[in-house]
Amino acid sequence: MAKAVRIRDIAAACGVSPGAVSRALKGQPGLREETRLRIIAVAEQQGYDFSRLRSDKIKRVLFLLHRQHNISRAMPFYSPLFLGLESSCREQGIALSFLSIGPGDVVADQVMLHQPDALICAGFFEPELLALLEQLKLPMALIDLWAPGLPCINPDNLQGGYLATRHLLEQGRTRIAFLASTLSHYSIHQREKGYRKALYEARLLMPPEYEAIAPPQLDTERSLLQAVNELLELAQPPDAIFAYNDATALLVLQACTQRGLRVPEDIAIVGFDDIEAAAWSQPALTTIAVDKERLGREALAMLLAGEPPVNTLLPVKLVIRGSSVLSA
Repeated sequence: MAKAVRIRDIAAACGVSPGAVSRALKGQPGLREETRLRIIAVAEQQGYDFSRLRSDKIKRVLFLLHRQHNISRAMPFYSPLFLGLESSCREQGIALSFLSIGPGDVVADQVMLHQPDALICAGFFEPELLALLEQLKLPMALIDLWAPGLPCINPDNLQGGYLATRHLLEQGRTRIAFLASTLSHYSIHQREKGYRKALYEARLLMPPEYEAIAPPQLDTERSLLQAVNELLELAQPPDAIFAYNDATALLVLQACTQRGLRVPEDIAIVGFDDIEAAAWSQPALTTIAVDKERLGREALAMLLAGEPPVNTLLPVKLVIRGSSVLSA
């Protein structure tokens, strides 16, 4: 049986103290970034068992959001999720902190200011940014995102997209558009697949311009409004729009109202997420409900249980309101 690699073995190979190796492996401050990365690289080369670092009780969790999200627009979704996570952390005696990061940041330094024992990443993250976080060798779970080799918790986005589109079909809509900011995000792509699945079952083929992806701009809201207006200005505009989230569906509702279009008489709208504002709009928004608090609680449970890298799907449900159904 091969002898287990010890911290002092790594220290000797790197020419540093065992204490420096311990700080590097545990992600603790007090080292230059290049030294920390060199120690981790040597530990990997020697076959050090990083799971030994994870046997200690998790006492601090860092919740990460990507700055690509317009934080103010994203928080109606992520706030309940964060509160569900915070409640579970409090019950377990775990301290929770928050950080927004982007690819231009010195990621390790910013993360280690919080001295976390584990990470939870929510929403979109580029593979390169996830790779930087994985280099910290901390337990990590993903919410509303999927990546190979990591435990993930997601709403059933594909089923949600399917339910939303099937509902519009059942209302007699035949020109159904899908509106999104991008298809590079796992969750949005899954919702688009659900949209296509429902259309396929109905034997309907939509024109390519009915899949409206907002042009890449720094201001996501402005680019989404541009995409909405292009849809509404088509020679044969859609009679229904499935928006990838509620914030976007509310923008669609605003654009339709400004053009004098009646919702749902002239055009039906369905969103996704069931944020609080969905029930307050006029008309109230039909949407796909996601148990956001449960997403947060389940993510912590996955970390504490040391779950293998699987993608766990939470069920979603259709909430029918006035934006998609004509009054009797």
